Formats: sequence, C-alpha cells, structure tokens
Amino acid sequence: MRTFPTSMALLAGAALALSGLAYAAEPAMEKDGMLVDSQGMTLYTYDKDTANKSNCYDQCATNWPPLMAAAGAKDDDDWSVVKRDDGTLQWAYYGKPLYTFVQDKKPGEMVGDGKGGVWHVAKPE
Repeated sequence: MRTFPTSMALLAGAALALSGLAYAAEPAMEKDGMLVDSQGMTLYTYDKDTANKSNCYDQCATNWPPLMAAAGAKDDDDWSVVKRDDGTLQWAYYGKPLYTFVQDKKPGEMVGDGKGGVWHVAKPE
C-alpha cells in the first residue's frame, strides 16, 4: 500500500527547500584559475578603480559591463556590493569591482586581459 505525506510534512519539506534560497550563490566562480560569471564569461579588474569604488562609467562601462548585483544583495566573505555613481549595484571581489568585456564572445575568452595596461583577468585569492 502506498502512503502519501501529510500536508504538514509537505509544508516542512517546502520550508526546508525555500530556506536554501535565502543563501544566494556567490556572484562568480573559479574556472581554470580565473573568475567567471554565471555564463562562464571571464571577469576583469580595472587598475583605476579604488577599494569598493568603480571608476568605469559611460563608454568604459559600455565596453566593460559591470558585474551587476541585484537590489538587496549583501556583502558576503570575499564579496562586497559596490554602489555605483548611477545608483546601481556591482559586485566586487576583495574590494575590486568586477567587469566583463564586450569583445569576449564566448566563455573562456580573455581578449580583455592587459588592455590599456589597466585591465586584468580577475583571479581567485
């Protein structure tokens, strides 16, 4: 005879499943010795940024899109949320704001590494 969980057990299971959603995944991951976004695109740092402050706006941000953070995102261990001058939020790793590069067309490309002597592939610490 097959038994079915009671509604109380179902509610408990749902509560446990939802509790895992409260802990968002890190905004980036390590792959092949570098940080990549959720699409596998290479992330970069910019030498002209200061700790937890982006200095990449306008055309710079068009070419180097910031790794955006959702409203309500919170700092977590190595990750911090940077409030940009336009009010949007961006992820930073050890205080270094992170960006992708428009000329990287597929995951794993690193076309932006070394551009202008100020852009570098972000590497895990």
